[in-house]
Amino acid sequence: MERGAYGKTLEPRPRRAPVLYGEIAKRKAAKHQLTKEKVQELFDAFSMFDKNGDGMISADELKRVLFQMGKHPTLRELQAFVRSVDADKSGTIDFDEFLEIFARKMSIDPEKELHEVFEVFDGNKDGFISPDELFNTLSRLGEPTTKEEAQAMIREADLNGDGRVDYKEFKAILNFR
Repeated sequence: MERGAYGKTLEPRPRRAPVLYGEIAKRKAAKHQLTKEKVQELFDAFSMFDKNGDGMISADELKRVLFQMGKHPTLRELQAFVRSVDADKSGTIDFDEFLEIFARKMSIDPEKELHEVFEVFDGNKDGFISPDELFNTLSRLGEPTTKEEAQAMIREADLNGDGRVDYKEFKAILNFR
């Protein structure tokens, strides 16, 4: 512990809370034309990227998460991306900049977006998600799951009983129209 002015003990600042409360969430939602729930969901995602909890996503933190998702951008590509969204030119992405990225992205065709998510899970690109692919992808994304749980999830989503999930079944389980 350090001693601050007037001899008071300074405690290290705790890692920020994983929840945005009240007016902050409301202001951010209004600014970016998102719901409070969507802002919270994006804050949770931002926190996954922000490995050191400093409220900023560096190119290195972005690289680690993208690698876990099976993406392999070069350092130059990562730096270019950060520069393209870094409104305050800090060299990092703060939460407001992160929200701006996703607010823009929301105007993209949701069907295309869903198909991109499906492709993240379809590791061998055969048009199906197998229990192993689901398990491997969730593990890479840091979601604790067992092979048995992955098999159960596939069984639940597998409408035609072939032991794997195609895009149509993926959409149906997510109630996406």
